[in-house]
Amino acid sequence: MWAKLTADPSTRVFLQQPDFVKMMQDIQRNPSNLNMYLKDQRVMQAFGVLLNVKIMTPNSAEDMDFPDAPPPPERKRPAEAEPPKEKEPEPEPEPMEVAEEEREARERKAQALKEKEAGNAAYKKKDFENAIQHYTKAIELYDEDISFLTNRAAVYLEMGKYDECIKDCDKAVERGRELRSDYKMVARALTRKASALVKMAKCSKDYDPAIETFQKALTEHRNPDTLKKLNDAEKAKKELEQQEYFDPNIADEEREKGNEFFKEQKYPEAVKHYSEAIKRNPKDAKAYSNRAACYTKLGAMPEGLKDAEKCIELDPTFVKGYSRKGAIQFFMKEYDKALETYQEGLKHEPQNQELLDGIRRCVQQINKASRGDLSPEEMKERQAKAMQDPEIQNILTDPVMRQVLVDFQENPKAAQEHSKNPAVMDKIQKLVSAGIVQIR
Repeated sequence: MWAKLTADPSTRVFLQQPDFVKMMQDIQRNPSNLNMYLKDQRVMQAFGVLLNVKIMTPNSAEDMDFPDAPPPPERKRPAEAEPPKEKEPEPEPEPMEVAEEEREARERKAQALKEKEAGNAAYKKKDFENAIQHYTKAIELYDEDISFLTNRAAVYLEMGKYDECIKDCDKAVERGRELRSDYKMVARALTRKASALVKMAKCSKDYDPAIETFQKALTEHRNPDTLKKLNDAEKAKKELEQQEYFDPNIADEEREKGNEFFKEQKYPEAVKHYSEAIKRNPKDAKAYSNRAACYTKLGAMPEGLKDAEKCIELDPTFVKGYSRKGAIQFFMKEYDKALETYQEGLKHEPQNQELLDGIRRCVQQINKASRGDLSPEEMKERQAKAMQDPEIQNILTDPVMRQVLVDFQENPKAAQEHSKNPAVMDKIQKLVSAGIVQIR
């Protein structure tokens, strides 16, 4: 029955419908149940095929629309009907064969891990040749652990075989993505590749590939060590660019051009040339000093202060840097800080008139504030500025100093004892210079 229904195109599609199969099985078990299903056109069509009789129904199978059912071809006579071609089932592996394969896979993995451990031990002893052999054997035994590749890449990196290191890292990344390995392992492979590229950059002078690879590694896993290596690579690239751009002779020429524009009061143009001089020779303290003077003229006090401090850092004996810094601090109404800067400069050149004049101006302003000669607006502005100073804030929030200030107001005997303490008096003087405390 089933063979005939399968062979006939008009009934073959019915066998894909579970309810039809169930009805035919029911009839097969109990033929008397046929009367229950005579109203189903498919059953009638099926029995027509089985009896070699074409039964016409109001809606025969030729007229029915079944999904994915091709139009039935012309019926062949029984003698011409082709026997059904049954697809031979593919042989399934025996359970014992599957178990044997799994056992062999576990054994290979265990042996590979032993090879990895042996490679690690050799690596620690700096026996790189043996380490390579062990890691290679581990890779041959089991290729589903990319740590074998990254470990071998680490050995190649130590040996200075950077091309081999990079190849192993690329394989590890590719295989890791196929196996959906832990993203940290993929990031490790990328970081190791970037480290090899950094080593190669010392000869090629091209840090961009290494920087790009470090950035890719960080997208996989933001490891602090990788981030540090990225920063080091970027710093090395910047230093290399500075070395290639370094030219003291051109730096002197640019500084002189800046001086000419400064004399003509063309300060933006002067800044441009001083900046070029600094790029050509970052160790030129004079260029920083001159640019600080330009920034002062332009009212860019923070930039000027930064340049003056850099000037002093490069050459602590160059007193012009102290006069520049002190002048900027004076314009910013930080008279106590300006006074300290001028005094520091005098240690290198005690008779420098510019520094001495700066000290005199600072002392006048400090005394004016301490006597209360400032207008209320000036005093308020100065105190507000002083309160932004972290050093002043620390003094005012110190419980000991708060008690000292109370004693100076209310306990003369205790105030005399405080006056004998140099550290206390130094802090009091800072508060006086800042306009926070007035002496009357």
